[in-house]
Amino acid sequence: MADRTEQPQQREQREHRTIHVDGEWLEAVSGATREILDPADGRPFAVVAEGDEKDTDLAVAAARAAFGGGAGVWPRTPVVERAALLHRVADLLVRDRERLGLLESRDAGKTLEEGRVDIDCVADAFRYFAGLVVAEAPGRVVDAGTADVHSVVVHEPVGVCALITPWNYPLLQASWKIAPALAAGNTFVVKPSEITPLTTIALIDLLVEAGLPAGVAGIVTGPGHTVGARLAEHPDVGLVSFTGGLASGTKVAQAAAPTVKKVALELGGKNPNVVFADACATDDGFDTAVDQALNAAFIHSGQVCSAGSRLIVEESVRDRFVAELARRAGLIRLGRGTEDGVECGPLVSGQQRARTEAYVASALAEGAVLRAGGTRPQPAPHRPESGYFYEPTVLDHCHREMRVVREEVFGPVLTVETFRTEDEAVALANDTEYGLAGAVWTADAGRARRVAGRLRHGTVWINDFHPYLPQAEWGGFGKSGVGRELGPAGLAEYRETKHVYQNLAPRPVRWFAG
Repeated sequence: MADRTEQPQQREQREHRTIHVDGEWLEAVSGATREILDPADGRPFAVVAEGDEKDTDLAVAAARAAFGGGAGVWPRTPVVERAALLHRVADLLVRDRERLGLLESRDAGKTLEEGRVDIDCVADAFRYFAGLVVAEAPGRVVDAGTADVHSVVVHEPVGVCALITPWNYPLLQASWKIAPALAAGNTFVVKPSEITPLTTIALIDLLVEAGLPAGVAGIVTGPGHTVGARLAEHPDVGLVSFTGGLASGTKVAQAAAPTVKKVALELGGKNPNVVFADACATDDGFDTAVDQALNAAFIHSGQVCSAGSRLIVEESVRDRFVAELARRAGLIRLGRGTEDGVECGPLVSGQQRARTEAYVASALAEGAVLRAGGTRPQPAPHRPESGYFYEPTVLDHCHREMRVVREEVFGPVLTVETFRTEDEAVALANDTEYGLAGAVWTADAGRARRVAGRLRHGTVWINDFHPYLPQAEWGGFGKSGVGRELGPAGLAEYRETKHVYQNLAPRPVRWFAG
């Protein structure tokens, strides 16, 4: 068992032993390690174990043993006690908010304030699912049409859950999976992104400190092509939940198919932010719409699956809107996320910056007009030249045939398209193979409801962008994935349903002679 009295300072010094199996922190079987780089300067600041298929098999075996076919300690733990543990975890997250927020900022490159807000949202997720399971009825009674029969539909945990999380919101996305998995009575193995694993490792420590039995929570740090692939195909895994890109999500679904396990995929987005002229009719309305367009596109350097990276603005206000948008984009303060006054941090890696640069170059070659950004910033004391910084970029005169409009960039790049009519706005917004999120800005309440109803996206914001509610399901249409996170549907992903039919007055049916 891991020592539950271990102090945070000791945890952070526990390099190389970042694989958690059956209550023990272990090195990789192979002994391999990986350096974790600070994206603000490109320098290593932590070392983790580099697990592979062997480590994954050990973690799954431990989780399977802890589940015990549904007879393990955790599946048989009363719902009230499960919920109490989730509340204890939330309290520990609040206690460690500053430490974890700083770690998230340094690991993922986001600002410290964004890191703190993420920790708050993680605590909210644990509290929400704790409250949800306690408030539920024990089963749904089905009327069989006779007093002699008692019929009820009950929920049971799936078993071992494989949870594969992305690098942009490491702890938040992990919490959206871990909290409902535990609330439902499952055991799990989580594979965080190999780029940003540190806060997920820290969360496992908090679960142990809160009293979670050994074997219920496992973590294997390592790459997707080994650890992730093995989790997706493993015959002892009952569910795989993946958040990430479309190409990787497709591979996960293919690997899971032969064992017919449950699959939940939260994939990419190419999200429209539709601005009607009437939303800009007043100075306050105009300023708010511009401010929210900046927020939609550039928070966390655009490395957000729901980023409003497609601005679709009514033609009559486009010139004024884009001019102000570009002016303000040029004023965004880039730098190390832990520095005071910084509004936007670096991209997560040199590879991600190179990808962003390639998209901007292709857009300009295809006729886009650069209004802001489009280059690496000048080095500064709070912005080392070795960091992976890229200026917030606004590309005007874009159209649907451009790669930058069709494909997910996952960088600080905003494209601008225009429309003249409501029908044209809806057609442009829906002209994507994704369908994760979108927004509509208008002062006309009827138009707002009408356009929102016509948009084929899993979440539609009206006169806002980016908020989410733990109580509301999150997921997309089309190639944005299958399944839902958060809300009652998010809990349902981690359950099986069973119909229990009890005949209170059994008697022979006499179908056959004898």
